[in-house]
Amino acid sequence: MTVEKLITDHIDIWSSAVQTRSTAGRGSNGKIDLYGIKKLRELILELALRGKLVPQDPNDEPASELLKRIAAEKAELVKQGKMKKQKPLQEISEDEKPFKLPVGWEWVRLGDLGLIGSSSRVHQQDWKPDGIPFYRAREIVTLAKYGEVNNDLFISPELFESLCLNGLSPETNDIMLTGVGTIGVPYIVKPYDKFYFKDASVLIFKNTHAIYSEYLNKIFTSKYWKDEIHKYSMGTTVHTLTISRANEVLIPFASEQDQIGLVSKIDELMLLCDQLEQQSLTSLDAHQQLVETLLATLTDSQNAEELAENWARISQHFDTLFNTEASIDTLKQTILQLAVMGKLVPQDPNDEPASELLKRIEQEKAQLVKEGKIKKQKPLPPVSNEEKSFELPDGWEWTTMQGLYPEFQNGLSSRGSSSGKDSIVIRLADIKDWKVSFADTRAIAITDSEKQKYCLDKNDILIVRVNGSADIVGGFILYDDDQNVCYCDHFIRLRLPYKRVIDENYLILVASSPLIRRKINNLFITTAGQKTVNQTHVSSLLFPLPPYKEQNCIVARVNELFSLCGQLKLRLQSAQQTQLHLADTLTEAALN
Repeated sequence: MTVEKLITDHIDIWSSAVQTRSTAGRGSNGKIDLYGIKKLRELILELALRGKLVPQDPNDEPASELLKRIAAEKAELVKQGKMKKQKPLQEISEDEKPFKLPVGWEWVRLGDLGLIGSSSRVHQQDWKPDGIPFYRAREIVTLAKYGEVNNDLFISPELFESLCLNGLSPETNDIMLTGVGTIGVPYIVKPYDKFYFKDASVLIFKNTHAIYSEYLNKIFTSKYWKDEIHKYSMGTTVHTLTISRANEVLIPFASEQDQIGLVSKIDELMLLCDQLEQQSLTSLDAHQQLVETLLATLTDSQNAEELAENWARISQHFDTLFNTEASIDTLKQTILQLAVMGKLVPQDPNDEPASELLKRIEQEKAQLVKEGKIKKQKPLPPVSNEEKSFELPDGWEWTTMQGLYPEFQNGLSSRGSSSGKDSIVIRLADIKDWKVSFADTRAIAITDSEKQKYCLDKNDILIVRVNGSADIVGGFILYDDDQNVCYCDHFIRLRLPYKRVIDENYLILVASSPLIRRKINNLFITTAGQKTVNQTHVSSLLFPLPPYKEQNCIVARVNELFSLCGQLKLRLQSAQQTQLHLADTLTEAALN
């Protein structure tokens, strides 16, 4: 089977094998990893390295002749004093050869194809604001990816000229290789390039014998190369590629004609992969846009009849619409939005209206102020019609967080006190999946008065006050445990002193809805890279308050629907795993 047929006959497998990444990237599907296409790219390079991508011509000069000329050139350069005599590299044994090569190809160590070295030491005091660019590994990675880099380190032209005397300055068709971090990333030096590089951070392959640099570059971007250089990479937390290791790596060396043919074929097939990738991303983006548009009709529905009609339209195509993790997550957000708009469960006119709950809250607050248990709050202005995001059902009321809660309390310093007894203090690191985890808690010394002030009661709410991530700041966590612990100053605590007014689970539900998340995102203060919300921000948040019984019904309904979404996502993940397995199996079958 030709590689073209391998792509076209199994295009559904390559394009449908996707998985979710933990970090976002480009576009609305930035968390999608096109695993199948990634495997296809790897396969093309692996087939090329094994000589299975283009047919061999027995009339071509074999690679062994090219290697003889390279050895003769090297000996002549040593004789002329233009190159130091290198220590012979270990002979390649049959056991070392990773796979069989076609007739006319040879296994060779990279060090036998050219000179691998590093730069002379450049001290930080020699860095300049302008002059000749000075590249570290990070700049080489950027150059390899984008072909250009915004560099901020330079050395003087005079220093550059003196450093070039060691014969290891970058010249056209030399290849730079990153030596630390993401190791082995190649960049072919262009005719217009003029730069120097950091010792140990970057290696240079001096292409002394004019080997086709594009062929070597393809090898350096293959999975084979990455696997080889990581086998013995030194460093515990940071991988390193040393000169000695780079010298030893085995390279499948093709004849000159095959090198040219392979590079041309690889580029042609990679272009097909680019097109397939773009089609997949465009399809995913269009699918997600369709899902969002259709789900928006639910929240825009003017009455129960229209809502039922819109849902019937969506449910006819449910399996087609909700077949990605992004679409299921959007469905969950829509469920939350319908919940806070009062469109998820029917209203009961016999329920005590929210206006009565608010009256009772005010009475309770007044009593607590009278008893000296809380301070009197400065009243906020009434909620204006402009502030109301949508019209609420009968029996509901708009209120603020300050209208619900009598006080907001920041936590204690995580540094602890110079005196006191050790007590467990909940940190941001103890929040796992929006719940308090006791798996790795820490104790600090706090006084009895601090313990009394900052101790958590069951059903207290913790709000994340500060963090580098916008997704976490302003998040609400229900403390539903009985353990006697305190909380640190990463949080603001909310506590209800009255019963049967607010269902804490309903509060968490509203706080995670698009209604509240959008408002919190607009309230951020950013200081020193940290996003923060404060008590004023939280107290001003508008909150749709239903009757207490309806709160319970909404929580039960959301939990029921979220459970169905969870089952849907599990089935999807199982199907995705099958697609990933198919892509892996197809890759292995092609190589074998």
